Amino acid sequence: MEVIALGSDHAGFHLKENLKEYLTGLGYKVRDFGTGSPDRVDYPDFGIAVGEAVSRGECDKGIVVCGTGIGISISANKVKGIRAAACSEPFSARLSREHNNSNVLALGARIVAPEYARCIVKAWLDAKFQEGHHSRRIQKIAQYESGDPGK
Repeated sequence: MEVIALGSDHAGFHLKENLKEYLTGLGYKVRDFGTGSPDRVDYPDFGIAVGEAVSRGECDKGIVVCGTGIGISISANKVKGIRAAACSEPFSARLSREHNNSNVLALGARIVAPEYARCIVKAWLDAKFQEGHHSRRIQKIAQYESGDPGK
């Protein structure tokens, strides 16, 4: 059973809770890294926590939510090995997995309605990395991330 890490700031709290129920219904195990209420908090705390759980292999994938999905995706992407994609429709979400092997999906609670967010999440979860020439590109990112700028 795949384990999905979830995290949000205050703006994304209600959508995170909605997605937690949805993912559980699909048969995923969910680890909730917070926040636990709509009280104001800082999105980097939760983007980084989810990113670290995925990077360490404690969770298979992660989903993070803030107002736009942008700030929390930037935060998650600071964690080594994380490829977080902020998506607001299913097509980009699917391609972020197929072409970029994204391991964290970022959503904006002020951008997408809960039902549409579920469609985005489903497209992302159902997609598989296509490897091939895409692998070379992912390897270049990892090489740079490890401190070897390569060429």
